[in-house]
Amino acid sequence: MRRPRLGVGVRLRYDEVRGEHLLLVPEGAVRLNRTAAEVLELCDGRRSLEQIIGTLAARYEGANVGADVGELLQAMADRGLVVDAGP
Repeated sequence: MRRPRLGVGVRLRYDEVRGEHLLLVPEGAVRLNRTAAEVLELCDGRRSLEQIIGTLAARYEGANVGADVGELLQAMADRGLVVDAGP
């Protein structure tokens, strides 16, 4: 995946009442932890996967986040929640 973005009809929201991050999809909602929400916030189709990983590594003081980010995005892509925006 080169430039991940949310799939068609998928929206990232924070539910103030429940105090949780959600991915809203046509058939319902997916509850997210804070870290997953931080990754998905960066998936705008403009940033490359490498830029997303770099941003998160800087945010978490140089932590090696590449494998975790890749696994999360692959799992989301397998469900059609994240797609590749292309080159």
